[in-house]
Amino acid sequence: MKYRVHKFEINMDKDKSKLEQFLNNIEGEVVSIIPNNKKISLFQIYGITRKIDFLLIVERI
Repeated sequence: MKYRVHKFEINMDKDKSKLEQFLNNIEGEVVSIIPNNKKISLFQIYGITRKIDFLLIVERI
């Protein structure tokens, strides 16, 4: 089996429809979605800043 990894830049507040469209256009099967968290700061603990920069989406071809 072959796999392909996609990097999807995301703003969690605004990009829900872009993510949905991206996932619907993938040809193979989505195996995993891995979020990349920024370094945790005091602001993130209290929810003031966003925590996720991008998603790695693993696709089985």
